[in-house]
Formats: sequence, structure tokens, C-alpha cells
Amino acid sequence: MMAEQVEVALDQAMVVGESPLWVPEEQALYWVDIEGFAVHRLRSGEHTSWKMASEPSTLARNAGGGLVVAMRTGFAFLDTESGRLRDIAPSPFDRSTTRFNDGKVDAAGRFWVGTIYEPRDRQAAEMYVLERGKVRLAWSGGMTTSNGLAFSPDNRFMYHADTPSHRITRFDFDAQTGNVGNQQEVRAFSKDKAAPDYGGRPDGAAVDSEGNYWVAMFEGGRVLKLSPAGEQLDEIKLPVKCPTMVAFGGADLRTLYITSAGNRKPEELAEYPLSGRLLSVRVPVAGRLEAAYVE
Repeated sequence: MMAEQVEVALDQAMVVGESPLWVPEEQALYWVDIEGFAVHRLRSGEHTSWKMASEPSTLARNAGGGLVVAMRTGFAFLDTESGRLRDIAPSPFDRSTTRFNDGKVDAAGRFWVGTIYEPRDRQAAEMYVLERGKVRLAWSGGMTTSNGLAFSPDNRFMYHADTPSHRITRFDFDAQTGNVGNQQEVRAFSKDKAAPDYGGRPDGAAVDSEGNYWVAMFEGGRVLKLSPAGEQLDEIKLPVKCPTMVAFGGADLRTLYITSAGNRKPEELAEYPLSGRLLSVRVPVAGRLEAAYVE
């Protein structure tokens, strides 16, 4: 277990903090509060936020500056200097049952964003790709809450987690064409929440410079470092029960930022009073800069 101390990077509770993203040009961390309808920034200790009209779920750096925000209503550019939004494309699904969830940009500048099917009565989530301003469907079904998207350093593999299934998988990935295939299980976790060793379910993730997969374990109070084959290499125990996602940041990309959920039951909040906070911890290996969306 890592001995580094977990710190509170911002002592303000999010409703559902998610999708941290390091922007090196600004030396700033961005993230969203999904149910708080806001995009947040922490830069040189200064906190800024922007209210959104619908739930923001994930962010991408935009190659031309600013951010791309995936919301329930669709994709939009956020000018982080003026705060203005500009629509890119509407969401292509039934917004009464579905919203965008986790996402990442690939090496060719495509923004991959999966959905969450909110009734959760069947595996009806989908994976979409925003490419040069247009949205296409990559695949449909086989998951309920699309999460854990990340790409290997050599761009040969795409990682993915379906949180309700408690499993992480890996696809063969062709960065030139954007094709995915040959899905294989990397790791499956116990679904028995009553078990004394229940360790949570995989949520958001990031890949480090050595190709290892760091994943937030929702309800598990920890972040796991897994090898590309799924072997547990390390664990960071957290002062929150429900971490949601991780991102590498800082000048040397060795600060791991961790978002968390604050909309928890009173008894959980009493035991974990830091729920919903943005956390950080220094780690011994550098991460990788996330690719930028290309318009």
C-alpha cells in the first residue's frame, strides 16, 4: 500500500464530483459536479465554477483552447475565459432515460463518451464518438453504466468498465480508423456487498506512463493500480467511501487527483465526512497527458 498522504485539494463538497482533467497549458485541474450542474476549475489555489443548463458528465481538452463538455443535452465548447458555451452536437438518445457519462479522447483527437441507462433494468447503455463535430454510435448494449475509459500508451488498447457488472475489459483499438474489437475481460470484482472483503466496483480510471490502469473503486474507499493484465500492483486507501474517478496532474504529472460523490446516506457521511471533496495524493510514477479533441 502506498504510504503517501491523501490530501484535500478543495474543501468543498460536490454532489457527484466526476471526470477530473489536467490542462497543462493552464497548470489547472478541471472536473464536473454532475448533479450540481457545474464545471469546476482549480488553478494556483483559486477555485472557479460555471453553471451548466443540464448535467455535465465528462470533459475534454480542446485543441483550439477551452474545453469540450458532454452534457445530457449534447456536446458543447466551454470558453474558460469568458464562460460562454457554444453547441457542437445534440445528444442522439432519449434524454428521459439516458445521459452521457464517462469519456476520453484518443490519440487521433476523437472524443469517446459512453452513456448511463438510468432505469438500470437492462444493459442498454451505448458508446458514442464525437469526431470533427459529428457524433457516431460505436456500439450499443452490453453495459448499463459506461465507465473507466482509458487508452494504453501505445494506443493499441482501449480499457472500459461497466460499473454495475463489476468488471473491467479491454478492446483491441486501431487509432488510425477508430475501430474497436476483440473485447476481453481484464478483471472482475465481487458483487457481494455483504462480504467482509467487498472492495467496491470500478468507476473512472486513468493509465500512467508505464501502461498501468488506475481505477477508482466506488463504494470501496480506495484506488487500485492494476497491471495491463489486471494484476493488483498497489492500493491507495481513501477517506471517502465513493471515489468516482482519477486523473494525473501537476507539473510532473505525479499528483493523482481523485473526485468523489457527496450525495450519500447520512450514516455514510457521518463516517466519511470528506465525501464529495476533491482529493490528491503524490504517486511514484508519472501519468500521461490526455489527448485533446480536434475540431
